[in-house]
Amino acid sequence: MLLRAYASGIFPMAERADSSDVFWVEPKRRGVLPLDAFRIPRSLAKTLRQQRFRFTVDAAFAEVLAGCAEPVPGRSETWINPLIHDAYLALHRRGQAHSIEAWTADGELAGGLYGVRMGRAFFGESMFTRVRDASKCCLAALVARLRRGGFVLLDTQFLTEHLAGFGAIEIPARDYRAQLAAALVGEGDFFVDDEGLGPKAGPSGKRIAQAFSHTS
Repeated sequence: MLLRAYASGIFPMAERADSSDVFWVEPKRRGVLPLDAFRIPRSLAKTLRQQRFRFTVDAAFAEVLAGCAEPVPGRSETWINPLIHDAYLALHRRGQAHSIEAWTADGELAGGLYGVRMGRAFFGESMFTRVRDASKCCLAALVARLRRGGFVLLDTQFLTEHLAGFGAIEIPARDYRAQLAAALVGEGDFFVDDEGLGPKAGPSGKRIAQAFSHTS
């Protein structure tokens, strides 16, 4: 049911962490991040080149999911309730929900993001950070991966000031549905960026920064 919902342009949310049900959302204006228009700030590119973080893919999906549900300044509640938690874990086991993690040199989880993959579309669900710039670096790692893997749609659901700084925009629901229909044709290669790397390893920060060497 969840996959059919994504294919129809809707997604679930809960009112609170202790909510016993979910509601379905279809924004009239949809947030998307055009992959060819992604902008990476120079300061973030510097952080990536300095390799402050080690990146992995699907190495700690449950931990990322839990991190995204943690209270943060300005947000004491989460929309990730037990139903949503279990549903995305199930999608992850089926190979259709993925996480990208950033780790410190001491092996601590610094931040991460997760989302759902269908066809050539990736539906970003949530991200979190415990160390400055960790989630931003994960976003850059995700975009680099999607671009190399032949994806054509990165759905951010809503447009925030934070995402707008990276090039995200809002489009009408009608335009979104057209982009979604095109993105569901064919199959992106989510793991193309991992060729020659160990299981669940991700590319280095330097390699990610190089993917955006022309942006600022």
